[in-house]
Amino acid sequence: MIKRVGVLSVLLFAAARSPAFAQSSVTLSGLIDAGVSYISNQGGHGNLKFDDGIALPNLLQFTGREDIGGGNAVIFRLEDHYVLGSGSFLPNQSLFSWQSYVGFDSREFGKLTFGNQQDFMKDALFFGGNDGGAMYTAGLYDFRAGPFTKLALPNSPTGGFDWDRLGGDQTVNNSVKYRSPEYHGLSAGMLYGFGGVPGSIGANNATSFALNYSNGGFGAAAAYTNVKSSVAGAQASVRNWGLGSHYRLGPFLTTALFTTVHNGANGGAVWAAQLGEFYQITPFWSVSAAYVYMKGNAEVNDNHAHQMSAAVSYAFSKRTVVYLSGVYQRTNEGAKALINGLTGPTAASSGPDQAIARIGLVTRF
Repeated sequence: MIKRVGVLSVLLFAAARSPAFAQSSVTLSGLIDAGVSYISNQGGHGNLKFDDGIALPNLLQFTGREDIGGGNAVIFRLEDHYVLGSGSFLPNQSLFSWQSYVGFDSREFGKLTFGNQQDFMKDALFFGGNDGGAMYTAGLYDFRAGPFTKLALPNSPTGGFDWDRLGGDQTVNNSVKYRSPEYHGLSAGMLYGFGGVPGSIGANNATSFALNYSNGGFGAAAAYTNVKSSVAGAQASVRNWGLGSHYRLGPFLTTALFTTVHNGANGGAVWAAQLGEFYQITPFWSVSAAYVYMKGNAEVNDNHAHQMSAAVSYAFSKRTVVYLSGVYQRTNEGAKALINGLTGPTAASSGPDQAIARIGLVTRF
Protein backbone atom coordinates (compact mmCIF):
# COMPACT_ATOMS: atom_id res chain seq x y z
CA MET A 1 0.00 0.00 0.00
CA ILE A 2 1.30 3.46 -0.89
CA LYS A 3 1.13 5.84 2.03
CA ARG A 4 0.82 9.60 1.49
CA VAL A 5 2.57 11.82 4.02
CA GLY A 6 0.97 15.26 4.43
CA VAL A 7 2.61 18.53 5.39
CA LEU A 8 1.09 18.31 8.87
CA SER A 9 2.69 14.88 9.40
CA VAL A 10 6.09 16.27 8.41
CA LEU A 11 5.75 19.15 10.87
CA LEU A 12 4.66 16.84 13.64
CA PHE A 13 7.64 14.60 12.93
CA ALA A 14 10.01 17.59 13.10
CA ALA A 15 8.49 18.69 16.39
CA ALA A 16 8.85 15.17 17.80
CA ARG A 17 12.62 14.97 17.22
CA SER A 18 13.03 16.15 20.78
CA PRO A 19 10.61 16.36 23.71
CA ALA A 20 8.21 19.26 23.11
CA PHE A 21 6.94 21.33 25.98
CA ALA A 22 4.86 23.88 24.08
CA GLN A 23 5.31 27.43 25.21
CA SER A 24 3.60 30.39 23.60
CA SER A 25 3.73 34.15 23.86
CA VAL A 26 1.85 37.05 22.31
CA THR A 27 3.43 40.51 22.52
CA LEU A 28 1.95 43.94 21.94
CA SER A 29 4.57 46.54 21.03
CA GLY A 30 5.01 49.58 18.86
CA LEU A 31 6.70 52.80 17.85
CA ILE A 32 5.52 56.41 18.12
CA ASP A 33 7.20 59.43 16.51
CA ALA A 34 5.85 62.98 16.64
CA GLY A 35 7.32 66.42 16.03
CA VAL A 36 7.25 69.73 14.22
CA SER A 37 8.85 70.25 10.80
CA TYR A 38 9.62 73.43 8.88
CA ILE A 39 9.80 73.05 5.10
CA SER A 40 11.58 75.92 3.37
CA ASN A 41 9.69 75.74 0.07
CA GLN A 42 6.52 73.84 -0.78
CA GLY A 43 5.02 75.20 -3.96
CA GLY A 44 6.82 78.51 -3.39
CA HIS A 45 5.91 78.92 0.29
CA GLY A 46 7.43 77.98 3.63
CA ASN A 47 5.44 75.57 5.77
CA LEU A 48 5.53 74.89 9.51
CA LYS A 49 3.58 71.76 10.34
CA PHE A 50 3.04 68.89 12.75
CA ASP A 51 4.39 65.68 11.23
CA ASP A 52 4.67 62.17 12.59
CA GLY A 53 6.17 58.80 11.64
CA ILE A 54 9.36 60.44 10.35
CA ALA A 55 12.35 59.26 12.41
CA LEU A 56 10.59 55.90 12.74
CA PRO A 57 7.17 54.78 11.47
CA ASN A 58 4.22 54.81 13.84
CA LEU A 59 3.55 51.11 14.30
CA LEU A 60 1.22 48.96 16.35
CA GLN A 61 2.58 45.42 16.42
CA PHE A 62 1.16 42.10 17.55
CA THR A 63 3.70 39.27 17.46
CA GLY A 64 3.33 35.68 18.57
CA ARG A 65 5.54 32.64 18.95
CA GLU A 66 4.67 29.08 19.93
CA ASP A 67 7.47 26.62 20.64
CA ILE A 68 6.66 23.25 19.03
CA GLY A 69 9.91 21.57 20.03
CA GLY A 70 13.20 20.70 18.42
CA GLY A 71 14.16 24.34 17.97
CA ASN A 72 11.02 24.93 15.87
CA ALA A 73 8.29 27.49 16.43
CA VAL A 74 5.10 28.78 14.85
CA ILE A 75 5.21 32.58 14.52
CA PHE A 76 2.96 35.41 13.42
CA ARG A 77 3.18 39.19 13.03
CA LEU A 78 0.41 41.75 12.52
CA GLU A 79 1.53 45.36 12.05
CA ASP A 80 -0.53 48.51 11.55
CA HIS A 81 1.10 51.72 10.26
CA TYR A 82 -1.05 54.63 11.44
CA VAL A 83 -1.10 58.42 11.33
CA LEU A 84 -0.59 59.69 14.89
CA GLY A 85 -1.94 63.19 14.24
CA SER A 86 -5.37 61.95 13.19
CA GLY A 87 -5.43 58.36 14.44
CA SER A 88 -6.26 57.17 10.92
CA PHE A 89 -4.73 54.75 8.46
CA LEU A 90 -2.22 55.97 5.91
CA PRO A 91 -3.69 56.82 2.47
CA ASN A 92 -4.50 53.65 0.52
CA GLN A 93 -3.58 51.55 3.57
CA SER A 94 -5.69 49.41 5.88
CA LEU A 95 -5.46 47.45 9.11
CA PHE A 96 -2.22 45.44 9.29
CA SER A 97 -1.13 46.54 5.80
CA TRP A 98 2.43 47.25 7.01
CA GLN A 99 2.94 43.50 7.46
CA SER A 100 0.75 40.52 8.28
CA TYR A 101 2.07 36.99 8.14
CA VAL A 102 2.18 33.58 9.78
CA GLY A 103 4.78 30.83 9.41
CA PHE A 104 7.52 28.70 10.89
CA ASP A 105 10.87 29.60 12.43
CA SER A 106 13.43 26.82 12.74
CA ARG A 107 16.87 27.10 14.29
CA GLU A 108 18.09 24.45 11.83
CA PHE A 109 16.13 25.16 8.65
CA GLY A 110 15.38 28.89 8.69
CA LYS A 111 12.18 30.94 8.52
CA LEU A 112 9.22 30.36 6.17
CA THR A 113 6.31 32.82 6.26
CA PHE A 114 3.08 33.49 4.35
CA GLY A 115 1.08 36.71 3.94
CA ASN A 116 1.59 40.41 3.25
CA GLN A 117 5.34 40.99 3.64
CA GLN A 118 8.16 43.40 2.93
CA ASP A 119 10.51 42.39 0.14
CA PHE A 120 14.28 42.12 0.48
CA MET A 121 15.14 45.65 -0.63
CA LYS A 122 13.96 46.69 2.83
CA ASP A 123 14.68 43.46 4.66
CA ALA A 124 18.28 42.99 3.51
CA LEU A 125 19.58 46.49 2.82
CA PHE A 126 17.96 48.30 5.75
CA PHE A 127 17.09 45.83 8.49
CA GLY A 128 20.07 43.71 7.49
CA GLY A 129 22.51 46.36 8.72
CA ASN A 130 20.99 49.81 8.32
CA ASP A 131 23.23 50.32 5.30
CA GLY A 132 21.22 53.35 4.18
CA GLY A 133 21.81 55.27 7.40
CA ALA A 134 18.31 56.82 7.36
CA MET A 135 17.51 55.42 10.80
CA TYR A 136 20.31 57.56 12.27
CA THR A 137 19.72 60.80 10.36
CA ALA A 138 16.37 62.14 9.12
CA GLY A 139 14.35 58.93 8.85
CA LEU A 140 11.63 59.04 6.19
CA TYR A 141 12.91 62.39 4.88
CA ASP A 142 16.29 60.78 4.18
CA PHE A 143 15.02 57.98 1.94
CA ARG A 144 15.36 58.54 -1.79
CA ALA A 145 12.82 60.65 -3.74
CA GLY A 146 14.02 63.70 -5.70
CA PRO A 147 12.88 65.36 -8.96
CA PHE A 148 11.75 62.09 -10.53
CA THR A 149 7.95 62.34 -10.73
CA LYS A 150 8.14 61.13 -14.36
CA LEU A 151 9.10 57.70 -13.05
CA ALA A 152 5.32 57.31 -12.69
CA LEU A 153 5.60 54.30 -10.39
CA PRO A 154 2.31 52.48 -9.72
CA ASN A 155 0.53 53.49 -6.50
CA SER A 156 3.13 56.19 -5.77
CA PRO A 157 1.75 59.48 -4.37
CA THR A 158 4.37 61.50 -6.27
CA GLY A 159 5.43 59.09 -9.03
CA GLY A 160 8.84 58.66 -7.42
CA PHE A 161 8.07 58.41 -3.69
CA ASP A 162 10.49 56.01 -1.94
CA TRP A 163 11.45 54.66 -5.37
CA ASP A 164 14.00 52.12 -4.06
CA ARG A 165 11.46 50.56 -1.63
CA LEU A 166 13.61 50.94 1.50
CA GLY A 167 11.04 53.11 3.26
CA GLY A 168 8.87 50.08 3.99
CA ASP A 169 5.41 51.27 2.94
CA GLN A 170 5.53 49.00 -0.10
CA THR A 171 4.85 45.34 0.59
CA VAL A 172 4.12 42.21 -1.47
CA ASN A 173 0.64 40.79 -0.95
CA ASN A 174 -0.12 37.07 -1.03
CA SER A 175 3.55 36.19 -0.75
CA VAL A 176 5.68 33.30 0.45
CA LYS A 177 9.04 34.26 1.96
CA TYR A 178 12.00 32.15 3.04
CA ARG A 179 15.02 33.28 5.04
CA SER A 180 17.87 30.81 5.56
CA PRO A 181 19.77 30.34 8.82
CA GLU A 182 23.09 32.13 9.07
CA TYR A 183 26.07 29.97 8.12
CA HIS A 184 29.55 31.41 8.80
CA GLY A 185 27.99 34.88 8.65
CA LEU A 186 26.20 34.26 5.33
CA SER A 187 22.42 34.08 4.87
CA ALA A 188 20.05 34.23 1.90
CA GLY A 189 16.41 34.96 1.22
CA MET A 190 13.76 34.41 -1.43
CA LEU A 191 10.22 35.79 -1.85
CA TYR A 192 7.45 35.08 -4.34
CA GLY A 193 4.20 37.03 -4.56
CA PHE A 194 1.26 35.38 -6.33
CA GLY A 195 -0.50 37.56 -8.90
CA GLY A 196 -3.76 35.66 -8.70
CA VAL A 197 -4.66 36.19 -12.37
CA PRO A 198 -6.61 33.20 -13.79
CA GLY A 199 -4.83 31.62 -16.74
CA SER A 200 -1.54 33.46 -16.20
CA ILE A 201 0.76 32.42 -13.36
CA GLY A 202 3.28 35.17 -14.13
CA ALA A 203 0.83 38.10 -14.35
CA ASN A 204 1.00 40.65 -11.50
CA ASN A 205 3.47 38.50 -9.59
CA ALA A 206 6.56 39.57 -7.65
CA THR A 207 9.97 38.08 -6.91
CA SER A 208 12.70 39.17 -4.52
CA PHE A 209 16.10 37.75 -3.53
CA ALA A 210 18.86 38.69 -1.08
CA LEU A 211 22.27 37.80 0.28
CA ASN A 212 23.60 39.08 3.61
CA TYR A 213 27.03 38.69 5.19
CA SER A 214 28.11 39.64 8.70
CA ASN A 215 31.48 39.24 10.41
CA GLY A 216 32.19 41.19 13.57
CA GLY A 217 31.68 44.89 12.89
CA PHE A 218 31.45 44.44 9.12
CA GLY A 219 28.37 43.59 7.11
CA ALA A 220 27.34 43.62 3.45
CA ALA A 221 24.15 42.88 1.53
CA ALA A 222 22.72 42.59 -1.98
CA ALA A 223 19.04 42.57 -2.94
CA TYR A 224 16.83 42.38 -6.04
CA THR A 225 13.06 42.88 -6.40
CA ASN A 226 10.83 42.68 -9.49
CA VAL A 227 7.14 43.62 -9.18
CA LYS A 228 4.78 43.23 -12.15
CA SER A 229 1.52 45.09 -12.69
CA SER A 230 -0.96 45.72 -15.47
CA VAL A 231 -0.37 49.02 -17.28
CA ALA A 232 -2.62 49.97 -20.22
CA GLY A 233 -3.65 46.34 -20.56
CA ALA A 234 -0.09 44.99 -20.69
CA GLN A 235 2.30 43.60 -18.08
CA ALA A 236 5.09 45.94 -16.94
CA SER A 237 7.81 45.41 -14.35
CA VAL A 238 9.32 47.75 -11.79
CA ARG A 239 12.80 46.39 -11.01
CA ASN A 240 15.00 47.38 -8.09
CA TRP A 241 18.41 46.18 -7.06
CA GLY A 242 20.90 47.43 -4.52
CA LEU A 243 24.16 46.85 -2.68
CA GLY A 244 24.98 47.98 0.85
CA SER A 245 27.64 47.69 3.51
CA HIS A 246 28.40 48.93 6.99
CA TYR A 247 31.33 48.87 9.39
CA ARG A 248 31.19 49.46 13.14
CA LEU A 249 34.35 50.50 14.99
CA GLY A 250 33.74 51.33 18.63
CA PRO A 251 31.31 54.27 18.79
CA PHE A 252 31.47 54.86 15.01
CA LEU A 253 29.22 53.30 12.36
CA THR A 254 29.94 53.94 8.67
CA THR A 255 27.35 52.99 6.04
CA ALA A 256 27.34 52.85 2.22
CA LEU A 257 24.44 52.14 -0.11
CA PHE A 258 23.80 51.95 -3.86
CA THR A 259 20.24 51.44 -5.17
CA THR A 260 18.47 51.54 -8.53
CA VAL A 261 14.98 51.50 -10.05
CA HIS A 262 13.70 50.85 -13.59
CA ASN A 263 10.07 51.23 -14.63
CA GLY A 264 9.42 48.96 -17.62
CA ALA A 265 6.20 50.80 -18.48
CA ASN A 266 7.96 54.02 -19.54
CA GLY A 267 11.69 53.25 -19.40
CA GLY A 268 12.32 55.65 -16.52
CA ALA A 269 15.33 54.80 -14.34
CA VAL A 270 17.20 56.32 -11.40
CA TRP A 271 20.24 55.32 -9.36
CA ALA A 272 21.55 56.66 -6.05
CA ALA A 273 24.73 56.38 -3.98
CA GLN A 274 24.75 57.26 -0.28
CA LEU A 275 27.35 57.49 2.47
CA GLY A 276 26.51 57.88 6.15
CA GLU A 277 28.30 58.23 9.50
CA PHE A 278 26.96 57.72 13.03
CA TYR A 279 28.86 58.56 16.24
CA GLN A 280 27.72 57.57 19.74
CA ILE A 281 29.30 60.37 21.78
CA THR A 282 28.03 59.13 25.15
CA PRO A 283 25.37 56.60 26.16
CA PHE A 284 22.90 59.50 25.88
CA TRP A 285 24.16 61.74 23.04
CA SER A 286 24.71 60.79 19.39
CA VAL A 287 25.25 62.62 16.08
CA SER A 288 24.95 61.48 12.48
CA ALA A 289 25.24 62.74 8.92
CA ALA A 290 24.61 61.39 5.41
CA TYR A 291 25.05 62.41 1.79
CA VAL A 292 23.30 60.96 -1.28
CA TYR A 293 23.60 61.65 -5.00
CA MET A 294 20.69 60.64 -7.25
CA LYS A 295 20.75 60.53 -11.07
CA GLY A 296 17.93 59.82 -13.53
CA ASN A 297 18.00 58.85 -17.21
CA ALA A 298 16.58 60.68 -20.25
CA GLU A 299 13.02 59.49 -19.54
CA VAL A 300 13.09 61.55 -16.32
CA ASN A 301 14.77 64.53 -18.02
CA ASP A 302 18.27 63.50 -16.91
CA ASN A 303 17.49 65.15 -13.57
CA HIS A 304 19.86 64.74 -10.68
CA ALA A 305 19.98 65.79 -7.02
CA HIS A 306 22.39 66.15 -4.13
CA GLN A 307 20.98 65.60 -0.66
CA MET A 308 22.62 66.14 2.73
CA SER A 309 21.19 65.36 6.15
CA ALA A 310 22.29 65.51 9.77
CA ALA A 311 20.86 64.80 13.20
CA VAL A 312 21.67 65.06 16.89
CA SER A 313 19.82 62.88 19.42
CA TYR A 314 19.49 62.63 23.18
CA ALA A 315 18.24 59.42 24.80
CA PHE A 316 16.22 59.87 28.00
CA SER A 317 16.11 56.07 28.29
CA LYS A 318 16.36 52.95 26.14
CA ARG A 319 12.79 53.66 25.01
CA THR A 320 12.59 57.42 24.49
CA VAL A 321 14.71 59.77 22.38
CA VAL A 322 14.40 63.44 21.45
CA TYR A 323 16.13 64.58 18.26
CA LEU A 324 16.87 67.54 16.01
CA SER A 325 17.39 66.80 12.30
CA GLY A 326 17.80 68.63 9.02
CA VAL A 327 17.73 67.76 5.30
CA TYR A 328 18.75 69.83 2.30
CA GLN A 329 18.27 68.88 -1.36
CA ARG A 330 19.66 70.66 -4.42
CA THR A 331 18.70 69.65 -7.96
CA ASN A 332 19.85 70.69 -11.42
CA GLU A 333 18.44 73.91 -12.85
CA GLY A 334 14.95 73.48 -14.27
CA ALA A 335 14.07 70.68 -11.87
CA LYS A 336 12.05 70.95 -8.67
CA ALA A 337 13.49 69.56 -5.45
CA LEU A 338 11.30 67.04 -3.64
CA ILE A 339 12.38 65.47 -0.35
CA ASN A 340 10.91 62.07 0.47
CA GLY A 341 7.93 62.06 2.80
CA LEU A 342 6.33 65.16 1.28
CA THR A 343 3.22 64.46 -0.80
CA GLY A 344 0.33 66.33 -2.33
CA PRO A 345 -0.03 68.81 -5.23
CA THR A 346 2.28 71.38 -3.59
CA ALA A 347 4.84 68.96 -2.13
CA ALA A 348 7.71 69.88 -4.46
CA SER A 349 9.70 73.07 -4.21
CA SER A 350 9.08 75.82 -6.75
CA GLY A 351 12.81 75.70 -7.59
CA PRO A 352 15.91 73.53 -7.27
CA ASP A 353 16.29 73.88 -3.46
CA GLN A 354 14.30 72.42 -0.60
CA ALA A 355 15.20 72.08 3.08
CA ILE A 356 13.52 70.65 6.19
CA ALA A 357 14.35 71.29 9.85
CA ARG A 358 12.64 69.10 12.44
CA ILE A 359 12.46 68.54 16.19
CA GLY A 360 10.82 65.33 17.31
CA LEU A 361 10.28 62.71 19.98
CA VAL A 362 10.41 58.92 19.54
CA THR A 363 9.25 56.35 22.07
CA ARG A 364 8.98 52.57 21.92
CA PHE A 365 6.63 50.37 23.89
